[in-house]
Amino acid sequence: MRASAPIPARGPAGVAVAATVGNMIGVTAAILATFGVFLVPIATEFGWPRASVSGVLGLIAVVSALLIPFVGRAMDLFGSRRILIGGNVLLATSIALLSRSSGSMLQFYLLFALIGVAGSLVGTAMFCKVVSNWFDARRGLMLGVTAGGGNGIGATVMPIVAGLLVAAYGWRVAYLGIAAIVLLVGFPTLFLLLRDAPPRIEAPRAELDGLTLREAAHTRAFWLMLFAIAAGAGGMTAVFTHVVPMLTDHGFGLGAATGVVATFALVTAAWQIVTGGLLDRLRTPRLIVPMYGAAIVGLLLLEFGHGTASAMAAGALLGIGMGAEYAALAYFISRYFGLKHFGSIVGALYSVVILAQGFTPGLMDMSFDRTGSYAMATIVIAVALGVGMLLLSFLPPLEVQKARASDETVGMALAA
Repeated sequence: MRASAPIPARGPAGVAVAATVGNMIGVTAAILATFGVFLVPIATEFGWPRASVSGVLGLIAVVSALLIPFVGRAMDLFGSRRILIGGNVLLATSIALLSRSSGSMLQFYLLFALIGVAGSLVGTAMFCKVVSNWFDARRGLMLGVTAGGGNGIGATVMPIVAGLLVAAYGWRVAYLGIAAIVLLVGFPTLFLLLRDAPPRIEAPRAELDGLTLREAAHTRAFWLMLFAIAAGAGGMTAVFTHVVPMLTDHGFGLGAATGVVATFALVTAAWQIVTGGLLDRLRTPRLIVPMYGAAIVGLLLLEFGHGTASAMAAGALLGIGMGAEYAALAYFISRYFGLKHFGSIVGALYSVVILAQGFTPGLMDMSFDRTGSYAMATIVIAVALGVGMLLLSFLPPLEVQKARASDETVGMALAA
């Protein structure tokens, strides 16, 4: 057990800044958000099908899903600071190595597997653990600011930087530039400002104790969250990656379609902050239910609506749903299961979410190949979101759950 120490006056503020910056230059912003910029140049230079290039995104999802539970457990045992700083260095190094790609597809996939390893060390879930340990009364707001604001800014700025570098110097130099930003911005910020929370913080004693992953898995809240958030994450991520083809199939120009994507992304980032603040004030999981409803309306407008106004409204409504889902997961985990084993629990839940995010877009394309449109996939995703709404409405009040004395089955827990 780490010795007690006085809380530095600038500790919480510094940690919030570090977590925000960490998300700004993490794998979501540096790799996933910029991937579209690199796709065509890489496929053209090596003569590869685009599907072969984009397959690395599924690889990242699998690697991250396998490793995140172990990373979360390690943070519970040894603290987060060293792991996050080391992950930043590894992420920058692995991105820089992409510039040395030789045309071997095996080498290319191995490099992205390394990025998946690095990304699991500095993922949003890991920064959420640090922020949750430092903040209690304002936890929802600070999770929204650091995760929503950080990822939103990074996902907006990084593709612009990548595009400018690719146009001026080519994709290899662009990856070196992205790697330099990740290291030169991330490392000093994390090294100077990121600290593990000392034992004496404002969180209640019950939250500091909390449940183990095994105990959490024997509660109804765990499984309701797992299926509701996985349905939301998989469905809305699939839609986000398909906004442009869905709209261009209906006659929209590329500029108009990308404008809807930008609206979707910016509202997602902003709504995480709004949702976090509302959760702090209202402290009810049912707050998220109508936000899933907004996403369903937005999804139907996107596929079946007409006109630019309808498309922009769809982007905004989908952003509300995705922002709410992102904001709720880490907050719910901390409130239902406490903080002592937060890393293990958030790692287990995020691994399922990441798998859903990695593979649902491909399933959406399979539906298109069979039917020639995204209408059927849209209906299926809308139904999945409706099920997610229903499951969220059954969540118990936001308070730390008690460990169950008996090993009840999952079915019994869900029926309770």
